Amino acid sequence: MILMTYSISKVIIGILLTSITLLILVIAYKKLLARLGKGNPIQEDYCVLYGLEENPSSKEVSFYFTSNSERHIELSLLTNELTTLQIIAEKTVKEGGHITRFDTTTIPNGTYYYCLKTDNQKTMKKMIVANN
Repeated sequence: MILMTYSISKVIIGILLTSITLLILVIAYKKLLARLGKGNPIQEDYCVLYGLEENPSSKEVSFYFTSNSERHIELSLLTNELTTLQIIAEKTVKEGGHITRFDTTTIPNGTYYYCLKTDNQKTMKKMIVANN
């Protein structure tokens, strides 16, 4: 009976030590994530480029993006190989949402990318053109 009590107490101590070790590891992991996350970029410094409402697209499409401050942008159309096919808009925009329209009948059917560039970012979205 003493031998069985000794084994049960060892098991309980083992479970407690394992639980405490896991708790310490979780706390250390959260601290590490918090420390590494301090260098994250501020979202307000970037534009947000949205996907198209219809994809595959036909006829006229509307590219929509938002900006949290006044900045110079370049909106361009890229081929499937990511080479610039056409600059759709190059201008300075104010804070807020912006729509730029483009007629897809001027390009052959296929896969393209539209790219928004600013002084500190470059973001792309995929577009499939399928005109009748």
